[in-house]
Amino acid sequence: MQEFWSLTFRVTPAVLIPRPETEGLVEAFLRLNNVPDPVVLDIGTGSGCLAVAVAREVPGARVLAGDVSEEALCVARDNAAAHGVAARIVFRRGDLFAPFRGAPGLEGAVDFILSNPPYVGDAEFAGLMPEVRDHEPRAALVAGPDALAVHRRLARECLEFLKPGGHLIAEMGLGQEAGLRTLYGRQPRLEVVAVRPDLAGIPRVLIVRARP
Repeated sequence: MQEFWSLTFRVTPAVLIPRPETEGLVEAFLRLNNVPDPVVLDIGTGSGCLAVAVAREVPGARVLAGDVSEEALCVARDNAAAHGVAARIVFRRGDLFAPFRGAPGLEGAVDFILSNPPYVGDAEFAGLMPEVRDHEPRAALVAGPDALAVHRRLARECLEFLKPGGHLIAEMGLGQEAGLRTLYGRQPRLEVVAVRPDLAGIPRVLIVRARP
């Protein structure tokens, strides 16, 4: 079991252990949200910690959460049930945005996309702390040879779903701020509006807006 956002989550080897750094995504969402019923996508939900925290904080939110791993989705569903929000989160299996394409009322209508994507490169994996490297799912940590590969896909594909003025809030790794500002800035309909640090002062939360 692991605490996140003052809630207790069940974790297994199929999911990342929720960490305090990721709470910054929830904080950013709550600062930016100004409606009682936002539509929120959680991409790569893992344990479901982000989806559950959003559903608990904003009871009127329409929350949809996806993950490529069925084992992870089982954990997320259990956590949603444990916190009384299972009926208010739709879980779907698939890669990034794939499970949400074609869903009624989603494309071009999403207020927030939240994601803690893989952002470690293959070359960095061996240098991770042993408790992370040896006990957490590699697919949830490692993006491939290019550490920003999943972020590149998020930047390309998020505009299918974000409404004008909607936000993508995503976690990033140490030393990635400049590269991600450039990556997202190349998309003419996106603008980076903020990068927020974690408690250690490391730039951690990237906030991107779809231009109105």
